[in-house]
Amino acid sequence: MFGITHFGFFLAAVFLLNVTPGPDTAYIVGRSVAQGRSAGLVSALGISAGCCVHTLACAFGLTALLAASATAFTVIKLVGACYLVYLGVRLILTKQTQATPAAPASAAVASQSRPLRQLFLSGFWTNVLNPKVVLFFVSFFPQFVNVTSSHKTLAFLTLGAAFVAMSTVWSCFVAWVAGSVTQRVSGKPGIKKWLDRTVGSAFVGLGLKLATSTR
Repeated sequence: MFGITHFGFFLAAVFLLNVTPGPDTAYIVGRSVAQGRSAGLVSALGISAGCCVHTLACAFGLTALLAASATAFTVIKLVGACYLVYLGVRLILTKQTQATPAAPASAAVASQSRPLRQLFLSGFWTNVLNPKVVLFFVSFFPQFVNVTSSHKTLAFLTLGAAFVAMSTVWSCFVAWVAGSVTQRVSGKPGIKKWLDRTVGSAFVGLGLKLATSTR
């Protein structure tokens, strides 16, 4: 089919990769904890849009070119790492607002809200600037494309579409669950503070790990 081989195995592998926590999952959980379900869902869609960029780049050969360049890899790695650390520090330093009868728990979350467009773009850049995702696409996808096929570009686009669809469903599920937990603890600023700090620390750790990773 379109020059794709072992498509069933590809789907199984993508499922396992999605359920394994990584920077994208951490970002979605962080946004859901900070602002609720809608913020997490929009962030998930932003990340999916980033995957679309990687799919197009992989399909037209740009990802292979980037992976072959040590300088390009290093630049994107450092930019992505700094962005993750920045997001983590913001969560760690977020001030908690005590809910009152005049200002319910939902208002406490709303007071820290960021525009949905900004959340979408943040999720998008978190994914696009992660060189691990770049290398994943360029190293994983070709294994399922027949080297003798005359439809390699179409094969990459099909695999990318399947990957994006599965990851979007999973990411939205994660956002929904994390948002539900947030609603239950939103009236308890002490718990919310430690949730923010925990997720923020995870962001910082991921950023530092990314910055010190090798090709």
